[in-house]
Amino acid sequence: MKSQTPKSNVVTLVGKIIGDKEFSHEIYGEGFYKIFLQIPRLSDIYDSLPLTISERLLYDFDIEEEPIVSIEGQLRSYNKYVDGSNRLILTIFVRNIKLDEENNMLRKNPNEIFLDGYICRKPIYRETPFGREITDLLIAVNRSYNKSDYIPCIAWGRNARFVAKLNVGDRIKIWGRTQSRKYQKKLQDGDVLEKVAYEVSISKVENV
Repeated sequence: MKSQTPKSNVVTLVGKIIGDKEFSHEIYGEGFYKIFLQIPRLSDIYDSLPLTISERLLYDFDIEEEPIVSIEGQLRSYNKYVDGSNRLILTIFVRNIKLDEENNMLRKNPNEIFLDGYICRKPIYRETPFGREITDLLIAVNRSYNKSDYIPCIAWGRNARFVAKLNVGDRIKIWGRTQSRKYQKKLQDGDVLEKVAYEVSISKVENV
């Protein structure tokens, strides 16, 4: 795969910072924190997305006031050892943040993402009991220093039929939104654990 510019992975968000910041890691004396951004959908529900942000970008913000902000960044992934197995963790790495003084939170699309990458796992097509067509796929998007982000995506309807026919290694461009989705996992002792998954919901896709 050829090296790509950061423009192969672009996220723009407008939403409300919620909860407290949590220390994540430090690189060359610069601290990074994890916080959550609440973003409205067209329906009466919200996506709550994890952000990784430098302490230097947070310097002028009072998190306790839950400010409404505009954000530009990238959707990144890393592996983390959790409960005896490796898990793919997604986070939005923030490059720029500013107060939403123009009230962009009320615009039509406060949650947008563009990805230019490669299919790295055979797409999985299925139909729901109500006949809705869905295809799950995993996209590898290159970034600097020979690293790649592995991003789960989901397509619907005719887009689902289209991407289901693509092959591992095919290059595709995706437009959509980053969403949070709650699900339940049944444990060995019979208990049910509620968890949250993050993925890209595809609205437009092109095979390059």
